[in-house]
Amino acid sequence: MTDAAALAAAAAAQWGGARALRLVAARENAVFDADLPAGRAALRLHRPGYQTEAAIRSELWWCAALADAGVRVPRPIPARDGALLHRLPGGRVASVVAWVDGAPIGAGGAPLALSPDRAARLFHALGRLIGDIHRETDALALPGWFTRPRWDRDGLVGDAPFWNRFWDHPALTADEAALLRAARDALAPRLSGDFGLIHADALRENVLAGPAGLTLIDFDDSGWGFRGYDLGTALAQSTAEPTLAEIAAALAEGYAEGRPDRPVTADSLPWWTLMRCCASVGWTMTRLDPADPIHRSHIARAIRLARTVLGGRGFG
Repeated sequence: MTDAAALAAAAAAQWGGARALRLVAARENAVFDADLPAGRAALRLHRPGYQTEAAIRSELWWCAALADAGVRVPRPIPARDGALLHRLPGGRVASVVAWVDGAPIGAGGAPLALSPDRAARLFHALGRLIGDIHRETDALALPGWFTRPRWDRDGLVGDAPFWNRFWDHPALTADEAALLRAARDALAPRLSGDFGLIHADALRENVLAGPAGLTLIDFDDSGWGFRGYDLGTALAQSTAEPTLAEIAAALAEGYAEGRPDRPVTADSLPWWTLMRCCASVGWTMTRLDPADPIHRSHIARAIRLARTVLGGRGFG
């Protein structure tokens, strides 16, 4: 049994024990498909040093409140003692959420395997889901201990962004670094608008399509931020799609249905998408081996989009 599997088994005991455990993801967190007395669930071993226990507890409280409001997000499952978190020997923290039936809507770096009409309908539904999350979130009375990271201007383009100084990535050429510095300068005054709790990671692999429709999973990066950033993140893996402009318009329309009082305009989406693509360059700096090809693919995507958006061409 691996160390992670042994830790997962020890954690599962706090939820009544698992009849079966299967590792299904080992990226930021180790995630296990767990057969628990409460039913099928996702057991997470949280990555040490990223989110504090208070921040994880806040994430789980938020997801529980959204699920209670009927929004399709994973519902946290309390342990036998009623706690949502359990600290394991060695300091790692575990939590459990109900399993979500469904498959990711796509994968990063791969074209959408959908007709233009189906892709537009998919992103319209995703925009509506994100709008529902923002609307229901603003109706909540958060507990005084609630805490999450901030994806504000400082957290995105300040001197010490939450995901590192993307314009200083060591793999950038001099010309690329200059362009990303120009993007940072152009983005800073445009980071405005509706602000509140956001998911901050609505990538394709975190959007599951199932019998009940779309569900947004993995709130590990969630925090306080601009609502437009959630929509830009949802588009970041689709910048090479030939129907990007139509997808973006559908996403904005769906969002406006869920949040008619505070829509995000379609013409702002290229800037929000550029912001996420730049932030993702920073994300690679402390998470991937220097030889990982994702460094260059993320840089190439950000550079390509920066040239387009800073050149005033938008999405098409």
